[in-house]
Amino acid sequence: MRLIYSIAWWLALPLVLLRLLVRGRKEPGYRQHVAERLGFYDDVNYDGVAPVLWVHAVSVGETRAAQPLIDALLAAYPDHLVLLTHMTPTGRATGKMLFANQVRVVQSYLPYDTGWMVARFLRHFKPKLCVLMETEVWPNVMAQCALHRVPVALVNARLSARSLKKALRLPALFVEAASAMSCVAAQTESDAIRIRQLGAPSVHVTGSIKFDVTPPQEMLQRGVALRAQLGHRPVLLCANTRDGEEALILDAYVALNRADILLAIVPRHPQRFDDVAQMIDARGLTLARRSTLGAAALSSDISVFLGDTMGEMFAYYAACDVAFVGGSLLPLGGHNLIEASVVGKPVLIGPHTFNFADAAENAIAAGAASRVTDAADMMQHALGLLQEDETRKQMGENAQHFARQHGGATARTMTLLQALIR
Repeated sequence: MRLIYSIAWWLALPLVLLRLLVRGRKEPGYRQHVAERLGFYDDVNYDGVAPVLWVHAVSVGETRAAQPLIDALLAAYPDHLVLLTHMTPTGRATGKMLFANQVRVVQSYLPYDTGWMVARFLRHFKPKLCVLMETEVWPNVMAQCALHRVPVALVNARLSARSLKKALRLPALFVEAASAMSCVAAQTESDAIRIRQLGAPSVHVTGSIKFDVTPPQEMLQRGVALRAQLGHRPVLLCANTRDGEEALILDAYVALNRADILLAIVPRHPQRFDDVAQMIDARGLTLARRSTLGAAALSSDISVFLGDTMGEMFAYYAACDVAFVGGSLLPLGGHNLIEASVVGKPVLIGPHTFNFADAAENAIAAGAASRVTDAADMMQHALGLLQEDETRKQMGENAQHFARQHGGATARTMTLLQALIR
């Protein structure tokens, strides 16, 4: 089955490269460092001397989550480098921003999942350990790591019932891949049960590393400055919104007809910034963009503030009064609500949070978050919180307590990893 899978990869490769070219029209990063995706690393700043600990974080969310773990690895192994790999330009840009001052972090793209390309990657970097963040399990990566005797740990691991069902349709691929893991650090007991069903050995429940992410002081200060620019109106932030959600949110905002509330939208993917701006204009709403605002104060006649920058999510959360976390109005699984909780903001989430099911339910039980049924319901909940200062304040305090209560996953994960590093 893995041979058939590999042949399929080679046959699809021309289309995959064409897709990079097409996506590169809107997001130029997809046209950069293409050689790395094919297993060639002459441009990567690595001298081949220092031992390497490899961490793979596919995109933005996984890269942010990896930060406390990478910091812990750098502190525990001062003679090692951390090789941080990604699959998306936004993930790579996030890693570059997070570790801009860290010379012992080297970045690259993970090659496509063919045995030949992955083998070249492993021969070039010779990692002492492979750490995969959350859900990134590739059959040939696992097979080649086993062949080259590189221990593999899946950390901050999560597996929804839907993803388990899909994986079990191809057991010859994914059960084999799961069985090759040296250890798994699962976010919750539910995740651990499902991962064990795939045949993974040594599965431990360590919690979510995302609870250990500390908001940079510079970002919090930037949020305070941004809030001063936005003015005195209450701010409803819709963060990490996905395609299809912005239209629902904007229509609900128009129906609410409350010019005294500033709506801030931060789309999940930067290639959609211009599309969302057009949606706002099409509804006759006045728009200001973060990228062009500069240091000016926001005019009081602006209806919607578009957060069209990367790497400022903590600043956006710090600047708002209530935060809705996107990916949850439509059946997309939801996004991380922990960042908003850490900053102490009341959180609203939609009905679809299967990617973060336990975290969402625990946040609701802790009084840190509320679930809404649709965009109109979200607007009404937000309006209620914006009008009730004490309720909003209490919910924000609950959010911070919820985040602190679930910390410590990084230390528990490090205990597992240290047993694998030789």
